[in-house]
Amino acid sequence: MNKPHEPRLWTGRTPSSGAPVECVVLVLHGGKVDSLSPSRPWHLSAVRMWQFTRALRSAGRSRGLLVAQLQYRFRGWNGIERSPVRDARWALRRIHHDYPDVHVVVVGHSMGGRTAAAVADDPLVRGVVALAPWWPDGGEVEAMRTSQILRVVHGDSDSWTDAATSRRATEAAANAGVDAAFFSMPGGHFMIRRPRSWVKTTTEFVMDMVGRVPAETDGVTG
Repeated sequence: MNKPHEPRLWTGRTPSSGAPVECVVLVLHGGKVDSLSPSRPWHLSAVRMWQFTRALRSAGRSRGLLVAQLQYRFRGWNGIERSPVRDARWALRRIHHDYPDVHVVVVGHSMGGRTAAAVADDPLVRGVVALAPWWPDGGEVEAMRTSQILRVVHGDSDSWTDAATSRRATEAAANAGVDAAFFSMPGGHFMIRRPRSWVKTTTEFVMDMVGRVPAETDGVTG
């Protein structure tokens, strides 16, 4: 049972027909710049990500995909504490324990996009899909490896996080050899306009990454 101020990993059913888990998708919601208030599953930042989680589960269940959505301990990034990064690393340890040597794709919105970039140094993270990411430093993806895949989607009228910074960071990653691409989407930060397009685009990106997960892990372990 989860205690107060502990993260929680909401995992779905395992793949259909008893198929082995071939890849895990970790879904990360957004949050606030600073807040030590407990994160709750009914907060809008978490609720808006369930449409992605459900779509990914539906698309990937027959292909060995397990999708887990993380609930952070706190609502905020909290400066040097980087609270959601600690929680995401906890989730990755859980995933690696339950599914050793299985690759992971991380999907994150806003603060979740920053968190996804921060945990991309995990040796089993195959790719990152960042939705309207909060990348204030502009260098959040500099540590991504050339073997990884990065897809960034940003609303063209986003007034909360900076689409231009996201584009520059994506281009810098591509120039460093990462398979990285930026996509502009009509609308603002909260993915309210054309939400089905956001979900469809994200699902396609993830399924493409899953399709490119190598059968062998080349001796890499978590």
